[in-house]
Amino acid sequence: MTIKVFGHKAPDTDSTGSPIIWAWYLTEVKGSPAEPVLLGEPNTEAAFVLKRWDLPKPKIIADVAPGDDCVVVDTNNPAELPPSINDANVIQIIDHHMLAGGLKTKGPIDITIRPLACTATIMYDLMGADAAKMPDNIKCAMLSCILSDTLEFRSPTTTAHDREVAETLAQELGISIPDYAEELFAAKSDVSAFSEADLLRMDSKEYEVAGKQLRVSVLETTAPKVILDRKASLMAAMPAVAAQDGADQVLLFVVDILREEATLLVPNDLVRQIAEASFPCKVEGDSVVLPGIMSRKKQIIPALKL
Repeated sequence: MTIKVFGHKAPDTDSTGSPIIWAWYLTEVKGSPAEPVLLGEPNTEAAFVLKRWDLPKPKIIADVAPGDDCVVVDTNNPAELPPSINDANVIQIIDHHMLAGGLKTKGPIDITIRPLACTATIMYDLMGADAAKMPDNIKCAMLSCILSDTLEFRSPTTTAHDREVAETLAQELGISIPDYAEELFAAKSDVSAFSEADLLRMDSKEYEVAGKQLRVSVLETTAPKVILDRKASLMAAMPAVAAQDGADQVLLFVVDILREEATLLVPNDLVRQIAEASFPCKVEGDSVVLPGIMSRKKQIIPALKL
């Protein structure tokens, strides 16, 4: 049986690239046939990476079947996985997020969760000497994942090891990190073709805070004005998106990669209360700037309270 390798819903670069990387490793190095699949359309940056390095776009699946052999990467949260994940045969998890709980397996499995900025960095370590066998396009996928998740080492989740692996890969590939990161972030920032609902779900995760179900969305960009110019229509779209997704509220953080700050849209009193309880800020108007806030995983989710 071919192993399905996939990351979370609303796949970003790491959740698109890491399944490709690990499926290559399982198939070509370990001799266990595997295929990367996605749980949705890749975002603009991930789509750019696939095209830039001539990587076939993985098949998109809506669910898994009972007994399917699966490897889960870049998440361990059942809310971000196929509806029938607990009926499948999860054989491995590789992740860098907090342990969510709720996954059930058929037996003991191989789990690696490490406090690094990127799943691809963990994969590089797990491969050991076999990492040298990666073809250039797989190395490029790995480099792309690390630069994306670390925001070219600006994110507070970045470790010295993430940087070291990225610099090693870039040197081997003859790629300038600043030049390539500029390409990545330009692709990430091009959201002109997306509807408000698409943007609210593009890089989004579900969390519960004080009994409220929240869809916590982040848009990382080098051109925040393009998104903030759509502030009114984005806030108008939030109630319908929340209702359709079974949430009480959408929180949208627009992360300015270059200024290293986030702007939180504040459509109502609930979000104002969350903002003022969670961050050292006083909300005046329909948005608030949060200096130094760039990471949902390290700075936003741990801080959220009501």
